[in-house]
Amino acid sequence: MPSLVVALDGPGSSGKSSVGAAAARAVGYRFCDTGLLYRAVTWLAESRGVGVDDPEGLVALVDRVELSDDGAGRLSRVLVDGVDHTDDVRAPAVDAAVSAVSAVADVRAALLERQRRLAAAGAIVMAGRDIGTVVLPDADLKLYLDASVEERARRRAGERGLGADDPEHERILEALRRRDRLDATRAVAPLRVAIDARILTTDGNDFEDTVAAVVGAIRDAEARRGEDRQS
Repeated sequence: MPSLVVALDGPGSSGKSSVGAAAARAVGYRFCDTGLLYRAVTWLAESRGVGVDDPEGLVALVDRVELSDDGAGRLSRVLVDGVDHTDDVRAPAVDAAVSAVSAVADVRAALLERQRRLAAAGAIVMAGRDIGTVVLPDADLKLYLDASVEERARRRAGERGLGADDPEHERILEALRRRDRLDATRAVAPLRVAIDARILTTDGNDFEDTVAAVVGAIRDAEARRGEDRQS
């Protein structure tokens, strides 16, 4: 079957990373969560005291960041100056600051070609918020993984072992709502559905159901590409 470049977009905590990685593994593709690049720049900026009001300073950090293969085809290890900081970039402080850093136009421009180079070899699922609209507008397949903010908050709280009545659950919900607003209204590369994307709504789905839907969409697109080549 022909291998494809797959753009997988969606809001925060829609499952892009976990679902995308599992689907990529199932079809024998590489997987890249581009959000890790922005998280890495954000963590480094916080560590060095570089603010969002200093675009030049932020851009200077970009070349110090890279993604590394974890040995299973996933570009999921974050290296900063050659040192693994994967755990650090997932800290709560990075959660709170990454939207603001991601909204800086110069940072997005600096990371754009990096992401395109990663996808150039094909056979990859690339996840983010502007992959199908900006980073890879010519992707072979564009998917948008969607879920209500309540469902996404429930899932994230469940991952942390929190019940629906836990005060932290409400904070998670409000944080996701804030992130959605920031992502949808930022001036550069706002979160939106590509006009030619297939929307997969996952409210009520088990993880395995969503992975199967993504795998099915990829296999269908591969089959169509194969038929086109033969015709």
